[in-house]
Amino acid sequence: MGNNGGDVVVLLSCLLLVHSVHGFYLPGVAPRDFQKGDELQVKVNKLSSTKTQLPYDYYFLDYCKPSKIMNSAENLGEVLRGDRIENSIYTFKMRNDETCKVSCRIKLNAETAKNFMEKIDDEYRVNMILDNLPVAVARQRRDGSQTLSYEHGFRVGFKGKDDNKYYINNHLSFKVMYHKDLESEDARIVGFEVTPSSIKHEYVDWDEKNPKVKTCNPSTKITPTSHTHQEVAKDTSIVFTYDVSFQPSDIKWASRWDTYLLMNDDQIHWFSIINSFMIVLFLSGMVAMIMMRTLYRDIANYNQLETQDEAQEETGWKLVHGDVFRPPIKSSLLCVYVGTGVQFLGMALVTMIFALLGFLSPSNRGGLMTAMVLLWVFMGLFAGYSSARLYKMFKGTEWKKNTLKTAFMFPGIVFSIFFVLNALIWGEKSSGAVPFGTMFALVFLWFGISVPLVFVGSYLGFKKPAIEDPVKTNKIPRQIPEQAWYMQPAFSILIGGILPFGAVFIELFFILTSIWLNQFYYIFGFLFIVFVILLITCAEITIVLCYFQLCSEDYHWWWRAYLTAASSALYLFLYSAFYFFTKLEITKFVSGILYFGYMLIGSYAFFVLTGTIGFYACFWFVRKIYSSVKID
Repeated sequence: MGNNGGDVVVLLSCLLLVHSVHGFYLPGVAPRDFQKGDELQVKVNKLSSTKTQLPYDYYFLDYCKPSKIMNSAENLGEVLRGDRIENSIYTFKMRNDETCKVSCRIKLNAETAKNFMEKIDDEYRVNMILDNLPVAVARQRRDGSQTLSYEHGFRVGFKGKDDNKYYINNHLSFKVMYHKDLESEDARIVGFEVTPSSIKHEYVDWDEKNPKVKTCNPSTKITPTSHTHQEVAKDTSIVFTYDVSFQPSDIKWASRWDTYLLMNDDQIHWFSIINSFMIVLFLSGMVAMIMMRTLYRDIANYNQLETQDEAQEETGWKLVHGDVFRPPIKSSLLCVYVGTGVQFLGMALVTMIFALLGFLSPSNRGGLMTAMVLLWVFMGLFAGYSSARLYKMFKGTEWKKNTLKTAFMFPGIVFSIFFVLNALIWGEKSSGAVPFGTMFALVFLWFGISVPLVFVGSYLGFKKPAIEDPVKTNKIPRQIPEQAWYMQPAFSILIGGILPFGAVFIELFFILTSIWLNQFYYIFGFLFIVFVILLITCAEITIVLCYFQLCSEDYHWWWRAYLTAASSALYLFLYSAFYFFTKLEITKFVSGILYFGYMLIGSYAFFVLTGTIGFYACFWFVRKIYSSVKID
C-alpha cells in the first residue's frame, strides 16, 4: 500500500478487514477491451521509498514532461496516501512493438542533478500505471527457485560500487501482457512489467523533431550490460528512451492482480497464523470452562446459603453487591471513551463487510482509506447514543457537555497529531502532505456531519429510560480490604493486555509490512478471523480478571474493565518500536517522527477499540451475576 501515514490510521485503527483476491475482482469495475492499434496511455504515480516514507510527485524530478500535465481524478483516500496520478509522455499502440523510442533530452543543472542524486541515495522507486495495473520489476527469487517474484516500480537509479558515482535508469524496456478473446480481435491487459537500464546514449546532431541516437536502434536489443552507464552530474545531457513489447498471456483478466499480491509470498508464515489461532482458541476454551464451572458453583452456593439462613457468612463477590454499581470517578470521561469505541467498532465491522464483498481490493486505489474516513463520520450517531445511555445510567445531568466531549475529544487529539505530522511532510516538500483543500474537507466532514450525528445519537440515547441496576447501591461506600500484590490495578491491567495483543501480533507484522514496506495487504479473510479472535479474547480476559477482582472485594471495576483490554495498545506500540529498529532502514529524523507519530495514532485507536469491547463484556457479566443471586 502507500507510504503515507494516512494508511496507518487506516490499517492500524482496528487491524481489520479482509478478502482473498484469487480470481475475484472488484464489483462494478468493468474490464476494458482494446483492439490492435488502440492508444494506451501510461500514467505516472508518486516516487516512493521505504527508507524515507516520504512520497514525491513524479515530476519533482526532471523527467520528460508532456505538453500539459493533467491530474487524474483522485478520491479522498488517494490524496491522504500521497498518490498523485498524472499523464506521461509514454504512449503505446496496442500490440504494436516498438524499439528505441526517444522520449526527450534533458540537461541537468546543479539543482536537478542534486535532486536525482538524493533520490538515488534514498532508493526511491518510480511508480507507473497502465489500465489500472501498477508497473512491476520481475526478478529471480533469492532462494534460487524458478518462479519470479516482483517489486513495485523501478529504481530511479543506482550508485556505482567502485567509483561511487550516481547513474540514472534512463532506458525503460516495457513488457505488456495481454489476454486475447479467441472469437474476436479484442484483448485485455493482464500484466505490466519494466526492465530499467542506464545507457549513455550517443548521437551526432540532435534534432528535436526527429531525434536519433547511435546507441540504440531497432536491430539491436538493449541489455543492461551492453553500454556505458549514464552518469548524473551537473551540466550533463541525458537522453530518455524506451522499448515496448506485447506478449500474449494465459492469465485471465479477473486474476491479473494475483502477481502483485504474491509479491512477498515467502514472508507469509501461514503456520504461525494458524498456530496463533489454535493457541487463542485453546485459551478461550479454558477461560470459558473455568468461568462456567466457578460461577455455577458460586451462584448455587449463595442461593443455598440464603435458604439455610446463613447469609451472614457471605464471602467474595456477593459481599460488594451494595457498591458494585456505584458510579466511578470521572464517569463522564468513561462515557466519552466508550462512545468513541462503539464508533470504531461500527466502522470496523462495516468496513470488513465491504472488504469481504471485494469493494476494497487493492485495484480500487484509495478505496479503503475513503471508506474508513466516511464510515467513521457516519458512525458518530452510535457514539452519541451509547455515550448518552451510559451517562444517564450514571445519573449525569449535563448531557450536552458530555456530547461535546464525545464529538471532539478523540478526533481532536488525532487531528492535532496529524496536523503536526502533515506540517513536517509539507516542510519536506513531499506529495504526501495533505493539501489545504483536503484538510478543509476533513474538517467539514467532522464538524458538518460527525458532530451533528453525535448530537442526534446523544439526544435519542438520553430520551430513553435509564438502565436499571439489578441491585440497590448503599449510601455509604464499603471499605475495600488490602489487596494482594498480584491484584493491584497496575499489575492486573498490564497482564490483561498480553493475551489480546498475542492474538493479533503476527497479523500485525504483515500489516506493518504492507504500510511501511510499500506492499499490498490483501489477506483479508485471515484478518477477519483475527479480528473475531481479538473481540473474544478482549471480552474473556476482562471478565476473568474482573471476577477475580470482585472476589477479592474490590468493587472499582468500571475503569479497570476498560483499561484491562485497552492495555494491549501499549504492547502494540512497543512492538511497532521493535519493528522500526529491526525491519526498517529509516535514517531520516523526520521519517522517524512520522513513523512513531502515525503508530501513536494507530495505537490510540486500538486502545479505544479494545477497551470498549472489554468494558461491555464486563458490564454484561457483572449485571448477569448480580441479577442471578437472591439479595435481601
